[in-house]
Formats: sequence, structure tokens, C-alpha cells
Amino acid sequence: MASSGFYALSAQTASGATLDFSSLQGKVVVVVNVASKCGFTGQYTGLQQMYEKFKDRGLVVLGFPCNQFGGQEPGTEAEIVTFCSRNHGVTFPLMSKVDVNGPDAHPVYKYLKSAKKQFMVEMIKWNFEKFVVDRNGEVVARYSSMATPALLEAEVEKLL
Repeated sequence: MASSGFYALSAQTASGATLDFSSLQGKVVVVVNVASKCGFTGQYTGLQQMYEKFKDRGLVVLGFPCNQFGGQEPGTEAEIVTFCSRNHGVTFPLMSKVDVNGPDAHPVYKYLKSAKKQFMVEMIKWNFEKFVVDRNGEVVARYSSMATPALLEAEVEKLL
């Protein structure tokens, strides 16, 4: 049976490989637009801690670097991966840099935003907005930049 919805999507990893989202079936996925020079950049550490805590139970965190908010992600994919690894111990998958808003918004973000509007608005407001996708590929929650990864843990654990 052909995949549809979330599982029909794909994206490029920071290393240039294609991640077919059908490989994520049966997992809980947190998708977050990230930036290295943002006031919320410290959330990388919390995302990594949550990933380590739950990855063996089926959690995947996908970080999508984005430079659309104040130019806070100016680096190349290689620079971003190095920064995240060195400063925050990130081992969860980092994707290639994307747009999350506007005419060039990545299809993953077009899908997530249409599936889960925030206060009737689709637009991503800032770096580190988080979407939670359950084991069936349903977008079940959307969190603002202000929500720390620790605030997501109870919901993620419930879905695992």
C-alpha cells in the first residue's frame, strides 16, 4: 500500500542523503526548525536530552535549519552539524537548510503547517517551533518557540 500524508514526504539530510519519511512509520517524530544564533539555540541541548531519553522507545527528532528569522542560521550544513555536535552534543538527524514559510517553503513544512495551525495561523512565527507526529503519521501537536523540549516530554512519552 502506498504511503500518504506525512509518510509520503521526504527531505534531504545535512549530509545530502534523502530521508524517506516512510521509514519513520511506527515512530513518534518531533520536527523542529532550528537556528544556531538564536535566543532559543540552547533548546538543542533539551532536544538532544529528550532524544536520548526516548529514542530506544521509538522517538525521532528531526532538526530543520532555517535562516528565515533574523538571519540566525547563516552557516553551511557542515558548519551547522559541527556547531550542534560540539556545543550541544546533537546526534539526532539534522536536515539540509530549508525555508519554512513563503513560496519556497519545504513540502514537509507546508504539510505540517496545514495539518496543525496555531491560533488559526499556518505561518511559522520563529525558530524552534515544534511539531509532534504520532506513530500513525498524524500531526497531533504544535508548540511555539517558547515551549522548551522538557514541556513536550509528557506528550511524547504518552505517544510512545
